[in-house]
Amino acid sequence: MEFLSNYGLFFAKTITWVVAFIVVISFMVAMGAKRSRADKGSVTVTKLNDEYEDLADALRVELLDEKAFKEEKKAEKKNRKKQEKEASKAKKTADSSEEGDKKRVFVVDFDGDIKASAAEGLRHSITSILSQARAQDEVVVRLESQGGMVHSYGFASSQLARIRQRNIPLTICVDKVAASGGYMMACVANKILAAPFAVIGSIGVVASLPNFHRVLKKNDIDYEMLTAGEYKRTLTVLGENTDKGRQKFQQDLEETHELFKEFITANRPQLDIHQVATGEVWFGSRALQQQLIDGLSTSDEYLTSLHPAADIFLVAYETKKTLAQKLGFSSQVLADGVFNALFERLSNRYWARN
Repeated sequence: MEFLSNYGLFFAKTITWVVAFIVVISFMVAMGAKRSRADKGSVTVTKLNDEYEDLADALRVELLDEKAFKEEKKAEKKNRKKQEKEASKAKKTADSSEEGDKKRVFVVDFDGDIKASAAEGLRHSITSILSQARAQDEVVVRLESQGGMVHSYGFASSQLARIRQRNIPLTICVDKVAASGGYMMACVANKILAAPFAVIGSIGVVASLPNFHRVLKKNDIDYEMLTAGEYKRTLTVLGENTDKGRQKFQQDLEETHELFKEFITANRPQLDIHQVATGEVWFGSRALQQQLIDGLSTSDEYLTSLHPAADIFLVAYETKKTLAQKLGFSSQVLADGVFNALFERLSNRYWARN
């Protein structure tokens, strides 16, 4: 009896701790969500010219003696002042003050997942850039994406179209892959550059899903789904799929593919769309032959070729992360970990007493 009494007391204490813990965690999560809504993020700007110069200086320090290094830096400084003076003079004598200004290049990174989640940051970065960009400036997007949801990448492509609508040159650089939805975004650019072995293309549409109807039927499990509208559902995971439903699903895929091809043709009319819209992919050098891209170059090669004649700025939209996110944990994983540690501690205390 004493054992049951002690165990009951232990169990009551455990439940009390667990309930209190859940209340605290729920409050913290709610407050964190509220803060995340209030603090949506901010745009950060980094001047890449300074980084390029630092990289060059790091090697020169090792290769040159101190005297030679100082002389070279002095010569560079003198040459830079000369260029700035000439640019200032050109600005004063030009018919338009903007025509004499030094070119500015705004760099944006887009690393796309299946939902094109980076599109939200892209929209804010582009809004920021368009508030300052001029016709003689340039926007460079370092794009990496294997594609994903049609509507998500359509939205991301529309953000890039805002740059073209303002008549600001847009260059897309692909170092690894721009396929399917990724190429949908890339084709909006005035110029597409890709590394020799970057994967380009995949102009097609794909959809797949498992069906467990036979498993359910074998185990005498009924599945019912009610719809209003003949094609509200075509293929399903649990229901019995019909030939009519498959035909409609395929028809929808074909229609989406046609829209995809029309979009690419509108942006790159030089393409033989029937030749490239087969769902195939090409490496950079072969993609150039197909006119899917305009040149072979890595993003580093292209950007450093613009330095130091242009001011190059990396523009990024960043949101503040919670401590759990910085550590790579979700709030649920963190709560589970703390709960397990708490339960283990209480258990050890109970068995130590008994």
